[in-house]
Amino acid sequence: MWDVGHQAYGHKILTGRRDNFHTNRKYKGLSGFPKRAESEYDTFGVGHSSTSISAALGMAEGSKQKNENKQHIAVIGDGAMTGGLAFEAMNHAGVSNSNLLIILNDNCMSIDPNVGALKDYLTDITTSHTYNRFRDEIWKLLGKISKFGPNAQEIAAKVENSVKSLLLKQSNLFESLNLRYFGPIDGHDVNHLVDVLKDLQNIPGPKILHCLTVKGKGYDLAEKDQTKWHAPGTFDKISGAINKKVYDTPQPPKYQDVFGHTLVELAKANEKIIGITPAMPSGSSMKIMMEELPDRAYDVGIAEQHAVTFSAGLATQGLVPFCNIYSTFMQRAYDQVVHDVCIQNLPVVFCMDRAGLAGADGPTHHGVYDIAYMRCLPNMVVSAPMNESELRNLMYTASQHDGPFSIRYPRGNGVMPEWRTQLEKVEIGKGRQIVEGSEVAILSIGHVGNFAEEAALELKDDGLNPAAFDMRFAKPLDEEMLHDVMSTFNKVVTVEDGCLMGGFGSAILEFASDNDYQISIKRLGIPDRIVEHGEQPQLHHECGYDKEAIKQAVVELTEVSSEPLA
Repeated sequence: MWDVGHQAYGHKILTGRRDNFHTNRKYKGLSGFPKRAESEYDTFGVGHSSTSISAALGMAEGSKQKNENKQHIAVIGDGAMTGGLAFEAMNHAGVSNSNLLIILNDNCMSIDPNVGALKDYLTDITTSHTYNRFRDEIWKLLGKISKFGPNAQEIAAKVENSVKSLLLKQSNLFESLNLRYFGPIDGHDVNHLVDVLKDLQNIPGPKILHCLTVKGKGYDLAEKDQTKWHAPGTFDKISGAINKKVYDTPQPPKYQDVFGHTLVELAKANEKIIGITPAMPSGSSMKIMMEELPDRAYDVGIAEQHAVTFSAGLATQGLVPFCNIYSTFMQRAYDQVVHDVCIQNLPVVFCMDRAGLAGADGPTHHGVYDIAYMRCLPNMVVSAPMNESELRNLMYTASQHDGPFSIRYPRGNGVMPEWRTQLEKVEIGKGRQIVEGSEVAILSIGHVGNFAEEAALELKDDGLNPAAFDMRFAKPLDEEMLHDVMSTFNKVVTVEDGCLMGGFGSAILEFASDNDYQISIKRLGIPDRIVEHGEQPQLHHECGYDKEAIKQAVVELTEVSSEPLA
């Protein structure tokens, strides 16, 4: 079991996918993560961290139920080990007596450098002379087990008990959970690692092997700048130069960077604003605030549940927490959003990055459900900006709102090279018309409003006359605008970068039904199926809500309305 799965590329190459590996993370190609449907050697589908120990323990217990004698190995990084699920699994594993080996790949990194007490604890183990003495004695023992014959287990138990008596002088977190601890060892010494793994086959019960590694080992550039080289994009493997496109004109910034700079701007004007992220300071651009206002920004590790409830605690003290979590990872903290924020109506601002189809990371990282799961919660405001200026304004508005407020925005660039606009407060639940027309109304929310605007303008050149509206809010809806739209138009197209089941389009359908509007509504968005990986434009086209799909929907509705009555 590979936790997260970024580290499974070597595994894929060694399990029959070498010839196709050039398609990795490409549309219709190999997945960037282990995937059960892709290979019998991918034992579990992964993508979110901290799941490997739970899944491997389930497999081990399954083998016991079937009276099978198998080895079950979970490989997990020290960053993923900070996730609560990993601790829950170890707590269970310690009383399971299962044949489970946890390999802790300790390189002090996830995407950014690890934080928290666990990091410090592992560092203490690594540098402890006492533990290293234990390690040497254990390996000497393991190397001789095969020589002791039938008395091997008895001798091993005696030595182990003596080691544990010494451990009373220096507590071991893993041993306290009834996991036999071995290490630390050099994870790059492959020959020694193989010998150790062979020896550990003879040690019954749940155990953990602590391996020390260097992220990017063997590639000088990656070793020196581990965060940058976590996912550098296209680069020349000889010179190390990252290939960047050269543009003649200024390009729009990434939404995440607009968020990061705007948060600092807001925080400098309002000392109550606090930033929180679960281990994604670079990915979310919270790092900008951490560098400029380090005492007011928190990286809590890979702990989304804690990030939300920690934010709720801050809010009870009159502070304004901006909790930045990728949409796909917000799912992991849903109970905390409901119980700790919405029920108490606390002013926590949820900024959900990577909303919509995330691209090459695929289905584990698509943020397609947040409109639906946030929209059903009492007290929650659900919003999405069409561009960078709207993101800034929504953040400014949220900072002054006395209750839960969610803002979703996609991965990648916006549309405004000159994005540092004057901050303006937006009336909550108020949309805006972006293209005037008289035949079909296109209602959109979020960045896809740019697709709708382009489609409407191009259709006008073709002789049609659609109108387009940027709704801004899925909750509360702009009911005044919707009454006006549905009284004027009998054909409506909704567009969203989210799931159709329970999403923005569903909200429009509900409004029409509740108010007895007898109109045709065609919803465009992400269908009720798992969408695989690919570039965002490819996936937008596949799911049928890019510019061309919007134009086609308008044309079809227009043709239907122009057909003569029978």
